[in-house]
Amino acid sequence: LGGKGMDLGLSEVQQMLKSSAQEFLSQECPLTLVRAMEDDNSGENDQLWRQIASLGWTGVAFPESYGGTGGDFLDLAVLLEEMGRALCPSPFFSTVVLGGLTVLDVGSDAQKQDIVTKICDGQLLMTLALTEQTATYEPWGIETVATRQGDNFVLNGTKLFVPDAHVADLLLVAARTSDEGDPAHGITLFLVPSGTSGLTVTQLSTISADRQCEVILNQMSVPASSVLGEVDQGWPVLERALERATAGKCIEMLGGASAVLDMTVEYVKGRTQFGRPIGSFQAVQHHCADMATDVEGSRVVAYQAAWKVSEGVPAQREVSVAKAWVSAAYQRVCSTAHQTHGAIGFTKEHDLQLYTRRAKVQELNYGDVNFHKDVALQYVEGQLT
Repeated sequence: LGGKGMDLGLSEVQQMLKSSAQEFLSQECPLTLVRAMEDDNSGENDQLWRQIASLGWTGVAFPESYGGTGGDFLDLAVLLEEMGRALCPSPFFSTVVLGGLTVLDVGSDAQKQDIVTKICDGQLLMTLALTEQTATYEPWGIETVATRQGDNFVLNGTKLFVPDAHVADLLLVAARTSDEGDPAHGITLFLVPSGTSGLTVTQLSTISADRQCEVILNQMSVPASSVLGEVDQGWPVLERALERATAGKCIEMLGGASAVLDMTVEYVKGRTQFGRPIGSFQAVQHHCADMATDVEGSRVVAYQAAWKVSEGVPAQREVSVAKAWVSAAYQRVCSTAHQTHGAIGFTKEHDLQLYTRRAKVQELNYGDVNFHKDVALQYVEGQLT
């Protein structure tokens, strides 16, 4: 990068974005709404989504020519951290990070003008249907088949753990159009409108109530014009999308871990035992120090990964290091918070469990600790040989 290094501080614009996001989410997305959305069939609030779109958040990372604000992935990361802190129940990540930015990468001019413009306006919800029964994020796990029939493709297969598919207007579906040799070759991406004949979406029950779905494709026919990018060349596009999604999820987890730390510090300052706040006891202070160390460590590696993604330079090493570290750190922060809170922290009435349940699912999203440690190890071995 010619000596250019990462600036750990936010720009003035990013700091304003962060402050306004905190203020908005504290008012419009309290944890009472998060709880209500867990019991709601859709899991997301239309009014909240309209407000998010009206603030311009859905267009932050898109060019002005499509109705965006011309920002970059780091600007988006600032929002993702605050949404992670608030546990914001919306299809924002699916629509913007998984869907819109992937269309921006390789979509035709017509596809970008149509889809990205609608996302910026808040008129279109989108998601990525990638994983299947193996739950792997590697190319060999894509077994859904797309067969060419004249001017159409016919898709058959089952996708699992597809986020927000039940409310999405458009699904980006990865399917295999060729099965020769390298499993990374022969994968194609299709833009599939909801309601397409042969498409069935069923919500799955998860520990975090995060609205993941099963998507069944049964003799589902789509026109050749629905291909995103080039036929058989979809895996490099997915690699980039997954790298971006993993970095974004690390930032989201950082927001959640920060909230848990803040919640715990407030609790120990107010909870008294033996005639004094428990925060005055050294053992409790050490707990809080451990949590703070994990949060700040997560902040550095998560934003380093996001910065590399934003700069458009090779980022897989930094992204995998971040995902391996933040996934485990978030777990440690939540576990220590439960110990520090004592019995009340284990009740459903307390807000801590909202974060703990989500931390467990986010640990597995886009590859778990071991998966990303293996990726990081490959880079280390490459340096040693």
